[in-house]
Amino acid sequence: MPGIGAFISAGRSLDSALGRVRKADRLGFDSVYVTQIAGRDALILLAAYASATERARLGTGVTPIFARTPVAMAQAAATVDELSGGRMVLGLGVSHQVTVENWFDSKISEPVAQMREYVNIVRSIFRGETPPEGRFFNTRFQFMGYEPRPDLPIYVAGLSPNMLRLAGEIGDGVMLWLCNPDYIRNVVVPAVTEGRQRAGKGMDEFDLVAAVPVGLTDDPEGARARQRAELVPYASLPFYRTMLEHSGFGDDLAAFDAGVQAGDMDRAQAGLSDRMLAALGGIGDADEVRAAVRRYLDAGTTSPCIGAIPGTDFNAALDAVAELV
Repeated sequence: MPGIGAFISAGRSLDSALGRVRKADRLGFDSVYVTQIAGRDALILLAAYASATERARLGTGVTPIFARTPVAMAQAAATVDELSGGRMVLGLGVSHQVTVENWFDSKISEPVAQMREYVNIVRSIFRGETPPEGRFFNTRFQFMGYEPRPDLPIYVAGLSPNMLRLAGEIGDGVMLWLCNPDYIRNVVVPAVTEGRQRAGKGMDEFDLVAAVPVGLTDDPEGARARQRAELVPYASLPFYRTMLEHSGFGDDLAAFDAGVQAGDMDRAQAGLSDRMLAALGGIGDADEVRAAVRRYLDAGTTSPCIGAIPGTDFNAALDAVAELV
């Protein structure tokens, strides 16, 4: 079964990221994930990570389905899988309307239906089957003279119950971001379980991957301030806002909105309470960091994956969490 992993972005220095990836692999972390945002290409980055590691699973956590056609996604993922010796995990998400329209010149019209079609096509390509016809994506592509791993795992990013049910139904795992342990216990696990039941499958081989923001530091107030700044884009996106409201943080979002409307971003960030930050991860000493990972495990997460809060000692956090690996 999967285990504790890490989100390791390249940030400003690819060399530094490769060093952290080697460290995570050496310490026994189960997986390393990268997110595709406005920086390096996630799948090409994973190819670099594959060259620096020997055992950790390597995944996109996540890459938007509108960034590549299903054919291009399948070809890239299969290539990284071969390069890594069968360690690739393809994590897919629909992203957000503002990103999809302004970056990829596409539209999210029916996110659950679009994700279903995309995953079914990619999975068919991996299996050497004729891709199904759809309303949003169509291709007749099949590999020629090359056979990828037919069961290359596909994980679906989910926040809403509908997308979580879809992840359970058609995915090998689900990717979660900003979902605190209570939301995972009360919403994610039941919805995913329902999706698995629809497909006639159990939860035994299904992976729940949750990002756990951590900051090992002797300046917790400074770390919380930096985390609040990191959360500003997410507090402005509808999918995340809905999930955070259902998680009991409606007052935080109202205070954030009041600051935005007043043109005072310091006030907006301050609206994201210490209670909310504490629910999402762990800031402080090694015990605080490990306790955050345990909370996610206790909530039903099979793969809690730590990610760095800027300005904190992530190498030390890797060492601390390695005691749980």
